[in-house]
Amino acid sequence: MSIKKSDYETLLAEYSTRSGAIALLKQHRPYLEALPSIRRSEQSLITIPLPVVRIRRPEIDYSNSLQPKTPRIATSLPCDLAILMCDPEWKIKLGTEIIVFIHRPEEDFSDLIDRWRKTQIYLDRDYEWLMPPNEQHMFSEAAEEINPLFVVFEATSDRIKQGLSGAGFPFVIQSLDLPIESEIEENALNLD
Repeated sequence: MSIKKSDYETLLAEYSTRSGAIALLKQHRPYLEALPSIRRSEQSLITIPLPVVRIRRPEIDYSNSLQPKTPRIATSLPCDLAILMCDPEWKIKLGTEIIVFIHRPEEDFSDLIDRWRKTQIYLDRDYEWLMPPNEQHMFSEAAEEINPLFVVFEATSDRIKQGLSGAGFPFVIQSLDLPIESEIEENALNLD
């Protein structure tokens, strides 16, 4: 059985919600523990599907060589989702970011890892996130810690799972029998 585009789209839509992102983090406990508040988990993270960052690139203004310019260039990252941690009380972004890569149809191991490597290169510069409309007030500068999380399907080839495991990358195997939202909320309450 192969992965369909609709399978990928289903997971992307699910993880774009805060409750879906929390359900994903529950499958990789070290990242769940990175949430500033388990009790207020939905207020402790921001999800950005298909994220864009503004990268600052210092350039010299050749008309005045003593005056450096710093243009900001919006760049689409090759990842599927960014999960940013924030303090639920102060409503400020914290230093940990989780970058999610969902296995795409027709994507092989090297393609999947290459997306992470390109994301690392972009985020190695001075950047800021283009935040969702309801979070634009939040300071969105670069992170102290960037962590990848790979999502593969039960139908994903064993070669990809073996490669991720061998490279030491955290990944979760996702079935398409996603829990309905009420089950996710009930599970979140059980963590309190």
